[in-house]
Amino acid sequence: MEHRFEIPASYKKWTMGLIIAGVIALVYGIFKFDPFAAVSHGAHGTAHSADGTRFWAVLLQNSTYWLLLVNASMFFICVTTMAHGGWQVAFRRIPEAISSAVPVLGIITFVILLALVFGHRTDIYHWLDKDAVAQDKLLKGKSGFLNPAFFLICSGVSIFLWWALGKKMRTLSLNTDESPMDYDQSKKWIWKNTVWASLFTVVFGLTVASTIPWLWLMSIDPHWYSTMYSWYTFASTFVSGMALIAIIVIYLKNQHKLPYVTDEHIHDIGKFMFAFSVFWTYLWFAQYMLIWYSNQPEETKYFIDRIGTATEPGAYKGIFFFNLIVNFLCPLLILMKKSTKRNYTVVIFMAVLIIFGHWIDFYQMVMPGTVREHAEMMPFEFGIAALFIGVIMWCVGRYLGRHSLLAKNHPYLKESMIHHT
Repeated sequence: MEHRFEIPASYKKWTMGLIIAGVIALVYGIFKFDPFAAVSHGAHGTAHSADGTRFWAVLLQNSTYWLLLVNASMFFICVTTMAHGGWQVAFRRIPEAISSAVPVLGIITFVILLALVFGHRTDIYHWLDKDAVAQDKLLKGKSGFLNPAFFLICSGVSIFLWWALGKKMRTLSLNTDESPMDYDQSKKWIWKNTVWASLFTVVFGLTVASTIPWLWLMSIDPHWYSTMYSWYTFASTFVSGMALIAIIVIYLKNQHKLPYVTDEHIHDIGKFMFAFSVFWTYLWFAQYMLIWYSNQPEETKYFIDRIGTATEPGAYKGIFFFNLIVNFLCPLLILMKKSTKRNYTVVIFMAVLIIFGHWIDFYQMVMPGTVREHAEMMPFEFGIAALFIGVIMWCVGRYLGRHSLLAKNHPYLKESMIHHT
């Protein structure tokens, strides 16, 4: 069977169209918002730079969301590898292709973080203000890790390890295309693959599931903290990553590719989308309920900034609860049935909805602590999202066009071919 993918002209047009639209939005943002203007301080010490704050907040929201989303694909490969799962081998090259965007988006994200730190963007990260830190007991206590040197070193090392370990996993997978393996060779390859998958998972746990969301996102509100925040962020990006895998797998099936991928595989991907939507909701509720119940001012401020109080609704109240409807109720009600998880149209619709819903989730993570009450969405936000989507499509198409769509001699390929859920 032919397992090569020639990128269709329509795919190329959509990719270039999204990238061009995104570049136009970026250029428009530079001239419209004057992002390089100096940051000034308000009467109560709040930093602002007119519309420049929105420019950097939108870049931070999109860069972190899309980078963590594509990195979740490699996490999916590694945890299924460690579990000696075979069902995913028939479409393994798809999450590999998605993860190939990590170095590109990683560089973009790191450049944005450099600009925030060296541009002294205290309107985004209040802890960059040395005078404020010196006068604030809580910020001074966190200064051991909320400082420019630690922030950039930890961010750079994390992105580099995601790239290096992800590249090693992709290289090991591509090695199976070279020639068939006998029993002993298969055992050695599986062991080596499992070791590298374990290393990636440990790094992933220490970064995405722990420190990186604290630094990149939670430190926007440096006086607030939640022990569930990193898990919450992980759940948001992992379910979105599974949704992106679903979209590309079904797209290739409609292109008459991936002959060994059946409704059984789509069903199991749908299970991941359903299960982790529920898991995300569990974390959403647990974080919200515990803070609401304890009613401690230093904790409740985070939600007051988003949904307001009983007498004064917050600017983000609609977005906050719309987020819950899109990311919980819709997946729960639509993906609960077996038949819907095998319907390609429904799965595609839900995958797009989930990705959009969690993009909104990241929007409400970033904006209240930066642009504050100015909650309106503008075409600029969607244009920047289009740029990142176009870059991901370019990376995925490039990888799939260069390599076989099937891990031809993978020891678990037969298990995947006869998979029945």
